[in-house]
Amino acid sequence: MADLLVDNIDADIADDDIKELLVKYGFPVFDGIEHILGDGSRPAVLLTFEGVDPEFLRHLQSRVHNLFWKNRRITVQVMTDRSE
Repeated sequence: MADLLVDNIDADIADDDIKELLVKYGFPVFDGIEHILGDGSRPAVLLTFEGVDPEFLRHLQSRVHNLFWKNRRITVQVMTDRSE
């Protein structure tokens, strides 16, 4: 299992739009999504990919990290599992 944090997205972006963006850049379809609003200045989503190795996501990360999408520059991080 691997988690991917996509930061600085518009809070009103639909989950399907996020899925469409990532699939376009070669990511597998995520299995879970958690919206993280914080103080509202840089909303994020935490995506869960079941059965996906974190190294695979790290390989794809550069395709979308710092991408200008929907009027915002998004940042993308593969979240490290505590056991790594």
